[in-house]
Amino acid sequence: MVLCLTQITSWGVLYYAFPVLASSIAADTGWSVPEVTAAFSAGLVVSAVVGLPVGRVLDRHGPRWVMTAGSVIAVPATLLIAFAGSLPAFVAAWLLAGVAQAATFYPPAFAALTRWWGADRVRALTVLTLVAGLASTVFAPLSAALLDPLGWRGTYVVLAVVLGAITVPAHLVGLRGPWPDPVADPVLGGGASAVVDDDPERIRCSRAFVLLVAVVTLGGFTSFAVTVNQVPLLLERGLSTEVAAWALGLGGLGQVLGRLGYAPLIRRSSVRGRVVIIMGALAATSALLAVLPGPAWVLIAAAMLAGAARGVFTLLQATALSDRWHPRAYGRLNGIVSAPVMIAVAVSPWAGSALAEPLGSYTPVFLLLAGAASLAMLLGVWTIPAAANPEPPSTGEGNR
Repeated sequence: MVLCLTQITSWGVLYYAFPVLASSIAADTGWSVPEVTAAFSAGLVVSAVVGLPVGRVLDRHGPRWVMTAGSVIAVPATLLIAFAGSLPAFVAAWLLAGVAQAATFYPPAFAALTRWWGADRVRALTVLTLVAGLASTVFAPLSAALLDPLGWRGTYVVLAVVLGAITVPAHLVGLRGPWPDPVADPVLGGGASAVVDDDPERIRCSRAFVLLVAVVTLGGFTSFAVTVNQVPLLLERGLSTEVAAWALGLGGLGQVLGRLGYAPLIRRSSVRGRVVIIMGALAATSALLAVLPGPAWVLIAAAMLAGAARGVFTLLQATALSDRWHPRAYGRLNGIVSAPVMIAVAVSPWAGSALAEPLGSYTPVFLLLAGAASLAMLLGVWTIPAAANPEPPSTGEGNR
């Protein structure tokens, strides 16, 4: 439950508040929306780079001190964002926030649960992402509510206080459990045991791993671009900022509902089949947001469907490595996978706002995102390791 609480807070403050506040930041400071978004994206790039050594440290020592340090760094970073008096200072603050993101977002939490829970990791990861999926549901409307009386600077000050009060003590006190050795005979996704590769150097050079990185990167790009650019898309459709913020928040509820379906999906699909289904859902919901003109309740429903696809994609990302390879080097391999994903996530907010201007609106941007997810769906067919046992036919109990 500690990680559930801290993931909601970390994602809520360091990620989901920004889409709600970005337009107000630009209007108040005179910086353009692409400039403001580029600062946010730069922080995510830093998160990707710092995530590589974070993964190695996690494999050796566990999550307690890594995630506590990230929480400590996050507080002054958020305050620096709030008090930034120039664009370079704003960028520098987000770069520091990127260091905090690397140590507090999903990758270290996933690594921790994968090691602690072993064969029962899917249940633990599902619970974590179910609860953490409420981050936007809580913090998008909260940020919108604070914006009117406090302005964007005051909102970030309040959020910094909330972040420090919750995450620092929770990580320091709540993650004191011993760091176990990896399980000797891992159970792969869907419940089938197999002798699997545990050499990270050999794995990262394999075709399956390279294609898996491409699939997860395209999926991450699509899901987060849809999230961050959803508010301006809905504003183009005539929704108010408050209603658009609620649509984003209800998308978080959609994430939770989508994740509830992941365990049944595991029982009824192979690893390959899950990739195709989930990437296809990302493509379809992105296209749906692109083509629907309204009314508001229909757009909110589409946002919830997009949230459901995004939510189940998060679990696919969390289990993709342990479904295919031995969890002994999960932290290190997850750092390698997470780096391009976080870079794609970093580029996605800027890419959306940068493309919308020459393309005339956000509608063609969302169609491009649907195309990216469709490409990931096709590549996902070839992400099964050649050295692993062949996939058995579906039995209803789950496959490798």
